[in-house]
Amino acid sequence: MNRFLLIFLGVLLTLFSLEMLAPVQAAVIHPFTSLLAKISAFLTTFFDQDVVSEGRLLIDQPSGFAVSIESGCNGVEATIVLIAAVLAFPAPWRARITTIIAGFFAIQALNIVRIISLFYLGQWNEEIFAFSHLYLWPALIMLDVLLVFLVYLHVLGRQEEVATAEAAA
Repeated sequence: MNRFLLIFLGVLLTLFSLEMLAPVQAAVIHPFTSLLAKISAFLTTFFDQDVVSEGRLLIDQPSGFAVSIESGCNGVEATIVLIAAVLAFPAPWRARITTIIAGFFAIQALNIVRIISLFYLGQWNEEIFAFSHLYLWPALIMLDVLLVFLVYLHVLGRQEEVATAEAAA
């Protein structure tokens, strides 16, 4: 348990420190966040033709209402927590890499739902938007991280059971 905690905290600190560097923000984080806005705008066009994206903004053209996807709202931090947990737990590298990739997509899929829902909640009711943005969605995103990690542990346990059974046979 101490080993897991030390590796988890070390990877977490390292990745969060790297993420905060200006060159990383400029070259990776900001373009990625703009991509999230574009994907969110594209998905909303199936039911709302008035939504566009500009950089990190998701904008309703008729009203001018916009949300800006900022650091902390792009799923990067949640992905970092998942990466730290997966790397800290002893497992084959193939399983780790597969989980990190699948987890990244699971987090981002839910995060796009989050962005779109907050965009419409902000137009509808500011108080519900604030509550959802500050409390509900962060908890749901971290729950997603936890579920991905628990599925990972479950799959690893199954693989270990199969390996043990095959060795006994």
